[in-house]
Amino acid sequence: MNTSTHGAHLVKLTRLGAVNVFLVREEDGFTLVDTGVKGSGRAIVEGARAAGGEIARIVLTHGHSDHAGSLDELHALLPDVPVLVGAREARLMDGDRAMEAGEPPLGGGRIVRTTTRPTTLLSPGDRVGSLEVHRAPGHTPGQIALLDPRERTLIAGDAWVTLGGMQATGKAKWPFPFPTMASWHRPTALATARELRGLDPARLAVGHGPVVESPGAAMDRALAAAGA
Repeated sequence: MNTSTHGAHLVKLTRLGAVNVFLVREEDGFTLVDTGVKGSGRAIVEGARAAGGEIARIVLTHGHSDHAGSLDELHALLPDVPVLVGAREARLMDGDRAMEAGEPPLGGGRIVRTTTRPTTLLSPGDRVGSLEVHRAPGHTPGQIALLDPRERTLIAGDAWVTLGGMQATGKAKWPFPFPTMASWHRPTALATARELRGLDPARLAVGHGPVVESPGAAMDRALAAAGA
């Protein structure tokens, strides 16, 4: 795992050069955002300890295999650590593929079915430590994003991508079009990208690509290029 620190509260752990998880520093330890691909659990625990703390809670932005793939492994390593998942996404991860009123049919990337059940279901407006929970559907029906108001860091899951340049998920862009290709509903994903831009983040952290400081102008250009 490659490790980098951003500001006073954010640590990025990267595996395979393209899959990020994040540690958010709190007074009681780290909030781990996402669990990466399968087989990442032990390296994540070791990365947290190397960064000076223990994992106090785990929160998932969404249930794709590159974001929730090591949840069961981490739960086995850290059985007393609470797991927090968006309420809409949790139903999908539990195998319930029924769509809600007004939702298009389910498609896109594979949502994993884990044996680990969430201890807390999240809704927009909730808080996870210092993090504010925001809705971010499109890539999956129940994706969430997390805003840390202490430094206005936005952890956006796959609602935005910075690998190969800034892109709003919903409009495929080379050389890394895969988050858009794996998205459930591209028009909703683009609408979410615009909504998250409206939060005016000072720092953007995403599942794939580098953390970007002062991302506003680049986000605006990406939205314009996507026609959003």
